[in-house]
Amino acid sequence: MKAKTKNSLKDVVAAWWRKAWVRKTVWTLTALIVIFIITFNILVGSRDVSAMDRAAPQPTVIIDQNGEVASRISASKTEAVGMEEIPTHMIQAVVAIEDHRFYSHSGVDYWGSIRAAVTNLQAGHTVQGGSTLTQQLAKNVFLTHERTYKRKIKEVLLAKKIERNYTKDEIMETYLNTIYFGEGAWGLKKAARTYFGKEPKDLTVGESALLAGMIQAPSALSPFKNFNKAMTRRDVVLSKMVAEGFIDEKTAEKAKEKDIVLEGQESDDYRGRYPSYVDAIIQEAIDRYGLTEKEVLSGGLRIHTELDPRMQQSAEDVYARDDLFPQGKGDTLVQSGSVLVDPKTGGIRALVGGRGDHVFRGFNRATQLKRQPGSTIKPISVYAPALMQGYDLDARLVDRPISFGNYAPKNQNQQYLGEVTMYEAVIDSLNVPAVWLLDQIGVDKGYRYAKTSGLSLTDEDRQLGLALGGLREGVSPLQMAQAYSAFANDGIVVDAHAIRRVETVDGEVLGKWYKKSVRVSQPAVSQQITYLLRGAVQEGTGRKAQIPGRPTAGKTGTTQLPDGRDGAKDNWFVGYTPELVGAVWIGYDKTDAEHFLTTSSGSTAAPVFRELMSGALQGHPVKEFDLSQVKWKTPPKIDRTPPEEERKEKEEEKEKGEEKGKLRDKLKKEWDKGREKIENRLKKKKEEWEEKWKEWKS
Repeated sequence: MKAKTKNSLKDVVAAWWRKAWVRKTVWTLTALIVIFIITFNILVGSRDVSAMDRAAPQPTVIIDQNGEVASRISASKTEAVGMEEIPTHMIQAVVAIEDHRFYSHSGVDYWGSIRAAVTNLQAGHTVQGGSTLTQQLAKNVFLTHERTYKRKIKEVLLAKKIERNYTKDEIMETYLNTIYFGEGAWGLKKAARTYFGKEPKDLTVGESALLAGMIQAPSALSPFKNFNKAMTRRDVVLSKMVAEGFIDEKTAEKAKEKDIVLEGQESDDYRGRYPSYVDAIIQEAIDRYGLTEKEVLSGGLRIHTELDPRMQQSAEDVYARDDLFPQGKGDTLVQSGSVLVDPKTGGIRALVGGRGDHVFRGFNRATQLKRQPGSTIKPISVYAPALMQGYDLDARLVDRPISFGNYAPKNQNQQYLGEVTMYEAVIDSLNVPAVWLLDQIGVDKGYRYAKTSGLSLTDEDRQLGLALGGLREGVSPLQMAQAYSAFANDGIVVDAHAIRRVETVDGEVLGKWYKKSVRVSQPAVSQQITYLLRGAVQEGTGRKAQIPGRPTAGKTGTTQLPDGRDGAKDNWFVGYTPELVGAVWIGYDKTDAEHFLTTSSGSTAAPVFRELMSGALQGHPVKEFDLSQVKWKTPPKIDRTPPEEERKEKEEEKEKGEEKGKLRDKLKKEWDKGREKIENRLKKKKEEWEEKWKEWKS
């Protein structure tokens, strides 16, 4: 039976082979495979991998708006470590988690790549990488940052050439000396010192597993930022080491039970010029252009920016003045973040992310802050939309205690005038008129305008509290500056940005800014808002924001403590001149019973805004606001003094009343006098009659 089966298969194959097209197809495929192998080997051989011998991160150069070098992001402080100084368990941890076939493949793990592709397709997103350690090294040392199949092919070719020219130990040594471990730590030696304050040879199994686990996402898995997440990843690495037979279960469990002590310090090696602005550039390159932190920090890029170095230096000088800011409680600083934006282009000219010592890639309060903006949102969520609906600056708004269901807004000063004009409501920052007006025009209109202007609102913000800045998540100074830029740019909002373009060292453009703008209102509306906000600075709550010799418009904003307690969480001022928009936030990073503001935005944020803008615009020609479409020559206010005729009538009535009173008093006196005279006469007559009666009777 078996013989018959074999003969049958043989006969079938022979029958197929007798067909000319089958033979032609087989020979063609064979020829193609041979050509591919020859070509592949030629291409592999043509790759120059000599740079492996001098592999090191290259500094990224920051270019300002004038085309001059403004700062450098340098990662050149890597210190190499030899294989003899690297503990075996460190190498095993990296192999286990990053490339468990490292010692058996020749640069490319084809089956691993196929398995990763299938896994990712099944998951619908990338959950498993297919690159070997050698491929990662090739990408880090030789390739640009493009994400294309062409680059992937180059990566494969380079990996094969590296494997031909270097031993596995040499590849591993170079990999561990050039990989990024987060917190500015390039290479294993710097990572061991940064996180554990020790040399690589002294690392424990658990510490090695933690470092190996961080390679996948060094920032997100930094134990300084997310200790629990880093520990979870460490345990995954230890389990992989057990699975690969590098360590036994007992060793893994012992490593998991041993506490990780972070004795190093967060790295802050790149404290170059304009650190807050550089932090914002790095984040924008990651978020907007898809680069990784490692690519930005060590890729030798040239990043052309909107930075005005003179404005930036002036802003940093302002933030060095402690007298401008409220005094903190104990050792805790009252923090602040601010930004200056060109309203015509959206270019960020200057930016300060905080007070005190700067931490590289730390929290940037100018761009990453999420706080309620208080009354600074009123022009965005209420007054601009209302003007678009036909309201005018003299519109009469309700100003009395009023409830909207369960919501009962109150004026800050607890005083009410019954009704006020829109102008009066803005300059005095009255809350009730703003909420009442939003209710009149409809919350959706205010919500849409604010959203279109660039504020990050949630569906939960679609309520009347939007009029007073009652937001679920909050906004940053950068978002507020962008939204206000429409008022200084004829109703057009241009996306705020720091980067113009990103290039490789060879001039290849990796990303470029294309102007993105949206019209949120007509020019007439933006001019009317400017008239209102100019009034707020001239005679309202923002008087301390006045810039000597320059027309200024702006709005204060204060977020009160919850439960009606005295004090504030946030002080804001957002304002502009015709050529520059500025936003300032002041407050504690964490507000609690001990740490809160006792100041108003008019007394803190407004003066900081004034100093920032004054310094930034020093030497610039003075420009006037275009208010050609505003019909008001004098501010529209309700005249609460009585008219002249009415006053005269009241005075005359008063005088008549006084005369009547005098006459009444005179008549009363005369009446009393006459009555007394009559009573005396009657009394005398009575006595006479009584005397005569006695005489007659006797």
